[in-house]
Amino acid sequence: MWPFMVFLPSILCASTPGTRSPLNDFQSLTATELRHPSYQPEDQKKLMDVEECAQLCNQLLHCRAFHHIPRSQGCQLLSWTQNSAQAHLQKNVQYDLYQKKDYVRDCIVNNGISYRGTVAITAGGIACQHWNHKFPTDHKYTPNLQNGLEKNYCRNPDSDQQGPWCYTTNPKIRFQTCGIKTCQEATCFTCNGEDYQGSVDYTESGLECQRWDLQYPHRHPYKPTKYPDKNLDDNYCRNPDNSERPWCYTTDPLQEREFCSIPRCPSTRHRRPPSKHTTHNCFKGKGESYRGTANTTATGIPCQRWDAQTPHQHHFLPENYECKDLRENFCRNPDGSEAPWCFTSRPGMRMAFCFQIKRCSDDIKVEDCYYENGEQYRGSVSKTRKGIVCQHWSQNTPHKPQFTPTTDPQLEENLCRNPDGDRYGPWCYTTDPGTPFDYCALKPCNNDPKTSILETPDPVLFEECGKREERRSRLLRVVGGRPGNSPWTVSLRNQQGQHFCGGSLVKDQWVVSALQCFSSCHGPLTGYEVWLGTLFKDPQPSDPGLQKIPLMQMVCGPPGSQLVMIKLERPAVLNNRVALICLPPENYVVPGKTQCEIAGWGETNGTGNNTVLNVAQLRVITNEECNVKHRGKVKKNELCTLSPMVPVGACEIDN
Repeated sequence: MWPFMVFLPSILCASTPGTRSPLNDFQSLTATELRHPSYQPEDQKKLMDVEECAQLCNQLLHCRAFHHIPRSQGCQLLSWTQNSAQAHLQKNVQYDLYQKKDYVRDCIVNNGISYRGTVAITAGGIACQHWNHKFPTDHKYTPNLQNGLEKNYCRNPDSDQQGPWCYTTNPKIRFQTCGIKTCQEATCFTCNGEDYQGSVDYTESGLECQRWDLQYPHRHPYKPTKYPDKNLDDNYCRNPDNSERPWCYTTDPLQEREFCSIPRCPSTRHRRPPSKHTTHNCFKGKGESYRGTANTTATGIPCQRWDAQTPHQHHFLPENYECKDLRENFCRNPDGSEAPWCFTSRPGMRMAFCFQIKRCSDDIKVEDCYYENGEQYRGSVSKTRKGIVCQHWSQNTPHKPQFTPTTDPQLEENLCRNPDGDRYGPWCYTTDPGTPFDYCALKPCNNDPKTSILETPDPVLFEECGKREERRSRLLRVVGGRPGNSPWTVSLRNQQGQHFCGGSLVKDQWVVSALQCFSSCHGPLTGYEVWLGTLFKDPQPSDPGLQKIPLMQMVCGPPGSQLVMIKLERPAVLNNRVALICLPPENYVVPGKTQCEIAGWGETNGTGNNTVLNVAQLRVITNEECNVKHRGKVKKNELCTLSPMVPVGACEIDN
C-alpha cells in the first residue's frame, strides 16, 4: 500500500459537453467519507470541481479514490479504497466519495486486464501465491504500480483470454484462472430489469454509457436525486422508465440511448410470484401491482386488448412484459404512469386512465413523506429505498453509528431520521454489513404545510396574456355548440396527423394538457405535433393562420396531478390567432361564482358541430359547497363548476 493524500489546485480543464466524462471510471457514494489510519484531514485550501478531480486521479497511479466536498469544491486524493485493509466507510454529509471501478467492483470487463479487485483464490479453490514471492513457483513478474500486482490478488498481466489468474500455492499446479465473471455474466435481470443493479456500463453495440448524474451529451429527466428508488448509480445500465429491458444514455452525441446486452434470468420464463402489494379490487401507489379485471376507462369506454395492434399500435406486448400481467384488455400500469390505464377501443382516443378503480384505503399514510430535507420527519418508515431493514440507532452492529439516541433524542428504534441535515432526506444505518447507510423509502410530500391558501383572493391583473379579438358576443358550448374563439387552445396530433387531445399555450414554447392523453410520461414523441391558429379540427393546408410544430419534450406533473407540460421544438409565433392563456399566481383559489371558459373539438353528441373549435362558459362553485354533494372527495387542487345548461361540459377528449 502506498499512502497518498493531497489537496491540489485546479490545473485541469473540465470535460466539455459531447465528450466522455472522467467520472465514468468511478463509483460514487454520496455523503460518505473513507477513513484510514494514514488519513489526516486538513483544512481545505485548493478548489477543483468534481470532474477535474476525477481527471487528475486517473492520471496518477497512486490514486485509487478521492473525496469531493461539494460546498467548497475541495478535492482530496486517496490511495486506498473501501476494500483496503483498515479502511472503513463513514457517513459525512460534507463529502462525496468516488472510487475507481476497477478496485471496487467484483466483476471484470472484457478479459479483466484492468481488474484490481481482491479475489485471491483460484476457480479450483487454491490460494494464490503472493506476486513478490518466488516460491513455490518462480516467475518473471515484479510488482509495481503500473501492473497492479499487489499481494496475492488475481490479475491478468499477460492479457490472458481466460481472464485474471494467479500462481498457486500448490507446487503441483503452477497457475490457474480465478473464474471471475464478466460484469455482463455476473448479474442477470428478472422481468423487465426494473430492479437490475449490476455493473454493466456499455450498450449492446459497445457504446459507453453516460452517467445518470450528468446532462451531457444528452439531457434527460432521470436525475438520481429525483428518482432515488431507481438505483441510478454512476453510468450503469438501468431501467427507470419500465422499458422492455435495461438501457442507458450513451456517450455518443449521435446516439441518445440503447439497450444493454444483459442476460435474462432463466427463472423469468415463469411469472414472478405475486407481490404482497398485489391488489384486485383497488390499487396502491401507482397501481403497478393491480391485477383486477377492470377493462374500461373511467367513462366506460372499452379497453383495447394488449395483444392487439388495432386501433392503436404499441410496444406493450404481453410476451415482452411477462411480469406485468397484460392479459386480455384489463387495466394495467406497465410503464409506471400515474395509475392503471389502457389503450382504448376508440380510434380517436389512444389511451385513458382507469380512475374508476378506487385507491386502497390503507395505501398511503400521512407520515410516509417528508418536507424540505426531512430533518423534522417523525414517521414510522424503517427500511431503505432498496428494501433493506434499518439498523437500530442504539446498536453497534453491523455498523458503529456516529449518531445515537444519546446524542440525538429524536433517533427512535430503527426509524428513518435525518440527524445531520443530509440534503437528500431521511436515512438510516442498515442491517446489511456491506451497506453502511442508505436513504429511506420516502418521498417529499406533495404539499408544503407552510403554504398559505388565500381565503379571499386579491384581484389578479393580466397584461400580456388572455387577450383576443372577440369574434362573438357570447360564449358557446362544447356539447351542442357553435364555433368559438380561443387562440390559446391547441390541437395535439398523432403520427397520422389525427387530433387526439387539446391543450393550452402557456408560453410560446410550452403547452399544458391532460396526463390521460398519453400512455407514458416518457414515451417517444417522434411524429407528434401541435397545431395552432385554426378553428378547424381538419384545417386545409391553405389555412392562413395554421402553425404546425413538432413536440420535443414531455414533463408530467407531481404525484396526484393530472396535468402534463409539453415543450415544443420551436416557439410559436404569437398573433391575433395564436395567444397565451393566463396562469394564476401560485396557490391562487378561484372564488365561487367566477365565470370560466372551456374549449375543445370534442364530442358534441350530435347536438353541435365538432369539426370546429367550440367554447363554453361555466360557473365555479366553491370546494366547500362541492364537497357537501360529493362527500368530501374533492381535493383542494381540483375545481368544481356548475353548468348553466345541462348538455354543456368537457368531454373525455376535450382539454
